[in-house]
Amino acid sequence: MGPVILRHASALAERAVATSRVTLVHGPRQAGKSTLVKDLGRRLGFDYITLDDRAELEAARADPAGFLAAYRRRPLIIDEVQRGGSELILAIKAAVDREDAPGGFLLTGSTNFLSLPTLSESLTGRIRIVRLHPFSLGERSGRPDDFIDRALAGPEALIAYRGPTPERDAYLDAACLGGFPGVTGLSGRERDGWFDDYVDTLLQREIATAADIRRWDVLGRLARHVTARSGSELIFARLAADLELDRATVEHYVAWLETAFLLQRVPAWSRNPSTKTVRRPKLYAADSGLAASMLGKDAKALRAPTEPATGPILETLVLGELSKQATWSATTVGVHHMRTADGREVDFVLEARDGRVIGIEVKATTTPRASDFRWLADLRERVDQARGTFIAGVVLHTGTARLPFGDRLVALPIADLSG
Repeated sequence: MGPVILRHASALAERAVATSRVTLVHGPRQAGKSTLVKDLGRRLGFDYITLDDRAELEAARADPAGFLAAYRRRPLIIDEVQRGGSELILAIKAAVDREDAPGGFLLTGSTNFLSLPTLSESLTGRIRIVRLHPFSLGERSGRPDDFIDRALAGPEALIAYRGPTPERDAYLDAACLGGFPGVTGLSGRERDGWFDDYVDTLLQREIATAADIRRWDVLGRLARHVTARSGSELIFARLAADLELDRATVEHYVAWLETAFLLQRVPAWSRNPSTKTVRRPKLYAADSGLAASMLGKDAKALRAPTEPATGPILETLVLGELSKQATWSATTVGVHHMRTADGREVDFVLEARDGRVIGIEVKATTTPRASDFRWLADLRERVDQARGTFIAGVVLHTGTARLPFGDRLVALPIADLSG
């Protein structure tokens, strides 16, 4: 057994339990939710049950109120709570309304709680939600994962940072590994088998419990097709044509793939309502290793100078790191992308609630060039003209240089994401 990896979300969950009647830790299956809540329970003395246990599940479904009454000590951890259905959620609501004290229940779920109205509406005002992603680069390496906070401090803070800068091959290895704990130590062939089994199990266990899916073969094809094209714009008509399906089916199934955390949607960004911005979101795989595996690419293949998949896989890696850090950064930020009708694109736009903006471009090159900053400079001018606060435009690359490239524009190694 390897060393225990400290999860940044653990502190978030502990604070939530101390202040909220119900805390939900949700995220992809196999991201480490059970390990996190079990560890928290051992340290703080919580009872633990899992609805992956058939007997517990049947008892919870047969008599939700009686099931909860059998476990009187609070907080009570219920792992994979979504399997118990809406009646169990209503019983939890009734229990916390009677007791009206923080720390009643610590739940985990492998479907997106916010997208299931019958569940989320029942606990409105009573619940804190903590998102747990697969391992971040910083969690694997023991570094602080504070890029978002440093970026909001300005380009000087980004340039001044001095951390390890691996060679390009290390980034490709990290991207193909991804963050799921279960792939740690697996060879390339074993890893592909793990990801194939992961997708199949996810579709059958998570979506099957909540959705009316009549064509499992179609859902599986769609899941692999979309994850292999991580970073593409979400155009339902194109997906339907690619897979020879009707659009309504594609829309329905994509929504469930998002609900099960297999896909992540990145919304479009625009500060100026008059700008002709393409408003379509982009869809990314939940993990760069998953995307690489579904595409049939390993790190050796991605090293080829002309390999078209290298950029999107690295982009998926970076999005994963930004999304993870956005759950624990000191400042709340939204993660967006920008694309205008005339083809100006910025991979990611981070916007804080006070309006501060950071633009990020991801490049597979080891040598950043001035031309890599053209749309970041355009974004800077747009924000400045709208009297906004443009903090920095960053090109993340696979080299080692930290360099200024003009007014609030900097080039940084991808490794600087993890601090």
